[in-house]
Amino acid sequence: MIETVCRTEDLPSADRFDAWRKGAAQSHAPMEMGSVHSGDYRGVHQAVQLNAVLAYASRWQPVVLRRTPRLIRQCDPERYHLSFIQSGTVGFTLNGQETAYGPRDLRSHISSVPFDLHMGTREDEVRAVSVEVPRTVLPLPAAQADRVLGRLMNGRDGIGALLASFLTTLTAGAGTYTTADTARLEAVLLDLVAAVFAHELDALNHLPPETHRRTLILRIRAFIRRHLHDPDLAPAVIAAAHHISVGHLHRLFQPEQDTVATYIRQQRLERIRRDLADPAQRTVPVHRIAARWGFTHHATFTRMFGATYGTTPRDYREHSLRAHRHRTAGWPSGAGGG
Repeated sequence: MIETVCRTEDLPSADRFDAWRKGAAQSHAPMEMGSVHSGDYRGVHQAVQLNAVLAYASRWQPVVLRRTPRLIRQCDPERYHLSFIQSGTVGFTLNGQETAYGPRDLRSHISSVPFDLHMGTREDEVRAVSVEVPRTVLPLPAAQADRVLGRLMNGRDGIGALLASFLTTLTAGAGTYTTADTARLEAVLLDLVAAVFAHELDALNHLPPETHRRTLILRIRAFIRRHLHDPDLAPAVIAAAHHISVGHLHRLFQPEQDTVATYIRQQRLERIRRDLADPAQRTVPVHRIAARWGFTHHATFTRMFGATYGTTPRDYREHSLRAHRHRTAGWPSGAGGG
């Protein structure tokens, strides 16, 4: 995994726009680029290379980009591009069709087809998280994927929201991943991009079975995380919400490293651990924090917490808060207290 960060403000003013243009060409494909801010362009590009797939977060001052037939003839990496617009407005023209995008919309194109792209149609800054996927590695027939290009797609909920959340988390936490994580993260990202395209086409049946399985598991895991507060969250409830049998649900999790019940328990315990370490919640009783995350039997919760973290919830809280006080006092977190 390779992480790179480019901030034009780190360069001399005269060099910023040309560096930004070259960076865009490396990330996707060569494009004509113009901006009223070209004399002192401000942009940030934080990229994570996952083998063949590139994910990145970016911030743009208004700029106009054009992918022309001449540039396509000169160089075509045949890459799909998909962006989740976090803020700002984007105008896009493909095959004579103009489309306007705003916050929480998904936008796509491919380097093989001419297009015009206007970042910041209202002279506003644009923030986005994006992914570049070589056409040959997307687990969806090209004839199907190409039909989606240029459409206004939903990033607010469903599969689109899953992809947006994954891209945002991936780019924000790039420094925490290891080389061994690269292949797994790339597989998840490819599956999500394929699922977004297929969902837009109402053609999930075109997805390979393994891609369909992994996408369904991602949806199920997201559902579980949203409902951890519900003490009645159980396999039967989860299966019904996804229109599958309980047996099918358990079979989906068989290749995973945990069962459905184990995943629920781990997610609940992790959120409780986080809340116990939060100084802002130091006066909230432990049993209330546990109940907030779905544990109705305090003795059961305490036993599970101890088995997972090797200490009691109360001792964990005291240790975490003491370490926090030391840090804020300017002492090393491992220093002894008075």
